[in-house]
Amino acid sequence: MRGLAMIAALLVAGPVAAQEVPEEPAAEVVAPPPVEVATRTEADGTVTLTHSALVAAPVAEVWTAVSTPEGWATWAVPLARWAEGESDILETSYNPTELAGGPGAIWQQFVARIPGRLLVFRTIKTPDDFPYGDEYKKVTSIFELTPEGEGTRVRLTSTGYPDSEGGRVLAGFFAKGNAATLESLQRRFVEGPKVWAAQPAE
Repeated sequence: MRGLAMIAALLVAGPVAAQEVPEEPAAEVVAPPPVEVATRTEADGTVTLTHSALVAAPVAEVWTAVSTPEGWATWAVPLARWAEGESDILETSYNPTELAGGPGAIWQQFVARIPGRLLVFRTIKTPDDFPYGDEYKKVTSIFELTPEGEGTRVRLTSTGYPDSEGGRVLAGFFAKGNAATLESLQRRFVEGPKVWAAQPAE
């Protein structure tokens, strides 16, 4: 079970170390539609997860949120930047003071981009103590954005979870974890950008 706890702490864009700081009582808001989830086992035994969510923002704003370090920092992680000397490797961490390339850093390599429509990426570096890191590096993730009404339909497909014990653990966890990720993206455009709590002093 420690493996699942580490996955939750390191790679899910949930409320880890987050603290919303409203300046005044929040107005009543309408909850976004639930995230749709589908799991499929491919002929080779690998697993594909598909998550779909309606985000209450135009495509251009959602694209910025998912494709730039500045965007990721508004909903996913407190630290996001381009890896040193790179323009296609997004370095993130749940530790806002993580050193470049440090033991807790996560690297997402953008392997294909169609601005405003498609973003394909793979995790090429996990934190040093991340369980099943080799299996997770085999997964390819795809963000697809399409206009829907006054908002944007966001589809996140993660394919290539290996036919192995680690692959099955990861797929089972991220079936729920990726739903939480898209819910966080939805909330960013309903409640505003996240204000992250400061890292506790050592």
